[in-house]
Amino acid sequence: MKLSRPLPLSRRLAVPAAALVLAGFTATACAPSTSDNSATEDDKSGRLRVWLFQEVDNKPKQRVVDDVVSAFEKKHDGAKVDVTYIPIDTRAQKIKAAFNDPKSAPDIIEYGNTDTAGYVEDGGLADISKEFGAWDESANTDSTAKNSVTVGGKVYGVPLFVGVRALYYRTDVFKDLGLEPPTTQKELIATAKEIHERKPDLYGISVGGAYTYGAMPFIWANGGELATEKGPFGSNEYESAIDGADAKKGIKSYTSLITDDNCPPAKCAQWGGNDSVAAFAAGKSGMTIGGDFNHAAIEAGSVKGKYAVVPLPGVKEGSIAPAFAGGNNLGVLKSSTHRSLSVDLLEQLAGKKTQAKLYDAMGFLPTFTDVRGDIARKDPFVKPFVKTLDTSSTFVPASPGWSAIDSQMVLPTMFQQIISGRKSVDDAAAEAAKKMDEAFGT
Repeated sequence: MKLSRPLPLSRRLAVPAAALVLAGFTATACAPSTSDNSATEDDKSGRLRVWLFQEVDNKPKQRVVDDVVSAFEKKHDGAKVDVTYIPIDTRAQKIKAAFNDPKSAPDIIEYGNTDTAGYVEDGGLADISKEFGAWDESANTDSTAKNSVTVGGKVYGVPLFVGVRALYYRTDVFKDLGLEPPTTQKELIATAKEIHERKPDLYGISVGGAYTYGAMPFIWANGGELATEKGPFGSNEYESAIDGADAKKGIKSYTSLITDDNCPPAKCAQWGGNDSVAAFAAGKSGMTIGGDFNHAAIEAGSVKGKYAVVPLPGVKEGSIAPAFAGGNNLGVLKSSTHRSLSVDLLEQLAGKKTQAKLYDAMGFLPTFTDVRGDIARKDPFVKPFVKTLDTSSTFVPASPGWSAIDSQMVLPTMFQQIISGRKSVDDAAAEAAKKMDEAFGT
């Protein structure tokens, strides 16, 4: 059964310019499963502990959270909330240690959306399916965001925000060369190579051999999948599909951009997403694949006022390439002795009003389709990202094995083997598929 893409929708993979590529915040490995630390109490008063991620500039986020906490404490007499902002680069160790030590564990955590399956396997997150279903605001949660908190058909958190990528391009360069934004991937590749040919000092499009989440849309747009679900839907047991015929079409398409006639391998083979975006922001490329979360970094660069954004094109004329919806979620720990209070606070921290305020404060895109639509009408910049999220976003396999695949750089290794000429597409994809299946099996 097909996995990776949920039905089209009717999701910041990075801390601004830093932490993830984005790729979704991903733990480096899966810890051994913990014993059952489920709480037997549900206190309606007392102190709740909340762990949220520390942002590069955390004050705007803290102001939004403080307002929510203040209102919550007024609503619940006798309840107090302690919020701790934890470093993103040590989050995995800190959170998994909390799973094994209920006495020092928080009640609520913020976590990267690709970590859900691993944290569920570790026994750390509470199943809040019933509460999520009864929450009236959840009806407007987009399907990909909901998929990111769902494992085995059960809901283990609430989506907090999403991030997605689109195509940034230099309006001045396109005007100078008489070019139009590409509407197919074939046009994208041709346009990139034309830019580099006519302006050799520019990369046509800055991309990289380690830019996993920039490459995925090429695989998905060509009909390929990262993996397929072996059992019935929701079994969360996967086998790799990266060596499938359609996936290899996408791999060939993406790696054709990391060549001397666009982005030379000597420079670009090792690049990840941040490198690719940085090159564009510095005025060194005509296009790049960047996220809504990269906006501030690009605005701070030399191309300010000289770029625009469109959805990354798919294979067919006018289509949009499916894009990975990264972002963060909030979850209640199974060990919490304040389950009811924690769920209520969770819903306030990730509710519509708060998500709208977080967009204003931090630029985090909401997970609610109606709130996102309101923002798109007010802020033209986000329209291409919202359009991608609403029509063509997708997610990675909901398996603990994905963390290992990501941290071991299985896909970047495959791309780099092809780019360097060390292996053919067939051989590199076959090797990657074998490593992915080992991770899924683990």
